Amino acid sequence: MSMAEKKTKNRWLIALAAVGIHISIGSVYAWSVFTNPLQSEMGWSLSGVSLTFSIAILFLGLSAAFMGHFVEKYGPRVSGLVAASFFGVGVFASGFAVMFESLWLIYITYGVLGGIGLGVGYITPVSSLVKWFPDRRGLATGLAIMGFGFAATIASPLKEALMSGVGIANTFFVLGATYFVIMLASSLYLERPPEGYMAGHEGGTKKSADLAQLTANEAVKTRRFWYLWMMLFINVTAGIAILAVASPMGQEITGMSAAAAATMVGIMGLFNGVGRLAWASLSDYIGRANTYTAFFVIQVVAYFALPSLTHLIVFQIVLFIIMTCYGGGFASIPAYIGDLFGTKELGAIHGYILTAWAAAGLVGPNVASYIREVTDSYVLTLYIFGGMVAVALVVSLLVRIDITQLKKQNEAEQAAG
Repeated sequence: MSMAEKKTKNRWLIALAAVGIHISIGSVYAWSVFTNPLQSEMGWSLSGVSLTFSIAILFLGLSAAFMGHFVEKYGPRVSGLVAASFFGVGVFASGFAVMFESLWLIYITYGVLGGIGLGVGYITPVSSLVKWFPDRRGLATGLAIMGFGFAATIASPLKEALMSGVGIANTFFVLGATYFVIMLASSLYLERPPEGYMAGHEGGTKKSADLAQLTANEAVKTRRFWYLWMMLFINVTAGIAILAVASPMGQEITGMSAAAAATMVGIMGLFNGVGRLAWASLSDYIGRANTYTAFFVIQVVAYFALPSLTHLIVFQIVLFIIMTCYGGGFASIPAYIGDLFGTKELGAIHGYILTAWAAAGLVGPNVASYIREVTDSYVLTLYIFGGMVAVALVVSLLVRIDITQLKKQNEAEQAAG
């Protein structure tokens, strides 16, 4: 493709294509809609069906880490097509697993194949978006990753309607084909920006603001990489645990009904999505370091306050605020990576950092459930996560020391140059 053709690409349509990919793969968050139908029709256990989701998230993290270099080498179009193939085929083939009544086949199709598509699809558009929007990194990545957060809101009623109309197996066939087409069309529009691309005058000085231009292998040897990893791990561990136990916890602490708790969980998904765009956009103005420190200050107060918040409305408002921080953490991290490590191999670095998500997906819900079983209360669970978030707050301050030192080093080098 010539330089002239590349320049005609509309960066907002690039962002829309990114949303197309993320809104498809984000449907994984609505996996629980399949739980009861698969249990009743197939006779599978709750833990057996739920394991599919855990496998998908595990392979999301692993494939994001291992395929990051692939995304950087071959570009967003090729990696988008790979993601469309794995995710589309994985979901489609799950229909055969239902027809054959094979839970193990579901693990392979939806869990492994779908999970690989999730990981590659998640990181595919992000590094390109950061380069297309040097002036609005947070806004651009927030838009795409908001699509991932909102996807369950669209996918849940769609899956329910399809299962009622055409049955479980055919639902997988329809969804697999639909997601493949959406991801295929989105991937074909994705493109890296031309070399040295700057959006308008506002992006003109953005490149010099990056603290370094590191490869992924160089980045993982720095302290600040592991600071980011730890912040994301704790933010996701606490948030995903709250997501996993929100309904029974709300009923226990406030005495709300099961129906009210189910409504609350649905609204939490909305705040998860809104938080991704709102916080990431705000980070363009207040800076990524301030954004992450704000996440943890807010959540330390929230987690320690929740056990005593028996008022229904106040309890829910605090939970919704936690959800915005949970979503915002995902959406702000790619822009933070760009600020600290540059855009040379942003996709690969993002992939490595997303292993924190895979680890948190295993730790968060299991720790929350275990503590609840041992203590017969959610109070200790909330205090433990409050303590973890306090550690993340300290880490968010430590990374500032690293940033300050690096800025001084860069200034000294420029002066010497």
